[in-house]
Amino acid sequence: ILIADEPTTALDVTIQAQILELIKDLTLQLNTAVILITHDLGVVSGMCTNICVMYAGRIVERAPTDALFARPRHPYTQGLIRSVPRLDSSTKDRLFSIPGTPPSLIDIPECCPFHPRCAHVMEVCRQKYPDDTDLGGGHRVSCWLFTNGGGRA
Repeated sequence: ILIADEPTTALDVTIQAQILELIKDLTLQLNTAVILITHDLGVVSGMCTNICVMYAGRIVERAPTDALFARPRHPYTQGLIRSVPRLDSSTKDRLFSIPGTPPSLIDIPECCPFHPRCAHVMEVCRQKYPDDTDLGGGHRVSCWLFTNGGGRA
């Protein structure tokens, strides 16, 4: 397993492409898997077959890449994808930003840590962490919107 933690951060586009090509070549030559840790959704979409989205140290959504980008289910994943700049938008359009601030990683709550920032927050979100729910096709999400007892599936 090759673990690459932010391998292209702060690199220009040419060097970034060279690094990603090197990673692809190594995985083929060594017949190994890659765990790519990054905030760059463009890199993820071009390199990965499966994605795990993490928030406050926990996986909140996992899915095959195409499924995740086609239909993100967790509100945090939706916010991440909405925040990516688009070439087809007007230069007057403001970039989307997820409201609020991330929780302290020193004292992560027992409930859903995304609830203060979530547009779909329910009372149960403030009380306990949701179970991991299988949505089919390898798509899983930890959100009360999709967990029995949460309400809106």
